[in-house]
Amino acid sequence: MKIAISSTSEDINSNVSEFFGRCPYFIIAEVSAKSGSASGGKNQKIEKAKAIKNENTDQSSGAGISTAQLMAEENVNAVITGNVGPRALDVLKQFNIEIYSGNGIIKEVLQEFINGKLKKLQ
Repeated sequence: MKIAISSTSEDINSNVSEFFGRCPYFIIAEVSAKSGSASGGKNQKIEKAKAIKNENTDQSSGAGISTAQLMAEENVNAVITGNVGPRALDVLKQFNIEIYSGNGIIKEVLQEFINGKLKKLQ
């Protein structure tokens, strides 16, 4: 499962950005079940993570929509962010990308996601 987290910098130990469309970076993490486990949940772990720069931060309008399209191009399954606007939310839903609310240090927020403790936005 591929998860994108809006980030204040390129490091997995940085904070979740409050903004989806205009966050400076995304951390793209791949979460997989440990070998020998098919059930996921607490047996999942972070396999790898990379940072991508959000080139949509300077757009005068539509940054959220463009960023949602970027998430689809990256084939992410879920997004974790502080806030997401209604138009970006609609685009993410069109691509069947789940949206979760989270804040704090990304590595810790990812663990909360794995443990099923993050709130899913509808």
